[in-house]
Amino acid sequence: MSDLITTDDHSDAEILGTVRTPSLTGCPWHDVNEMLQSVGLRPTRQRMALGWLLFGKGDRHLTAEMLYEEAIQAKVPVSLATVYNTLNQLTEAGLLRQVSVDGTKTYFDTNVSDHHHFYLEGNHELVDIPDPHLVLQKMPDVPEGYEIARIDMVVRLRKVR
Repeated sequence: MSDLITTDDHSDAEILGTVRTPSLTGCPWHDVNEMLQSVGLRPTRQRMALGWLLFGKGDRHLTAEMLYEEAIQAKVPVSLATVYNTLNQLTEAGLLRQVSVDGTKTYFDTNVSDHHHFYLEGNHELVDIPDPHLVLQKMPDVPEGYEIARIDMVVRLRKVR
């Protein structure tokens, strides 16, 4: 890496636009550090602590408020605004996937692979659809000059009455 010295919230890789493959070991603290550095984000104390809460428990679906509550419980000194900023930075960097439900609730998914979700209305819970072979029959025609970036299917479920 270069000998750039940065004084703001951007790392050398953020400025240079470099990305590398993380060397993961299974140790959550080490792996979060590696994940952040691999996408050019500086591993600040707050990013590390929030990343540990996010990625240290396997694949998860969390709102910013849920992560904020976990941080408070874990005695991580962080504001809700910092939680939102960090989640958005991790999403932009490709470490999280944003899934909107109802246009009012946004979940952040630690599983960034292509997959779809069930939304359990009574529990306000988002879960992965386990069928990797789920296929949409026909895609709409895309306007000229555009391409499909991603498809997010959320199947809403409620208890039988």
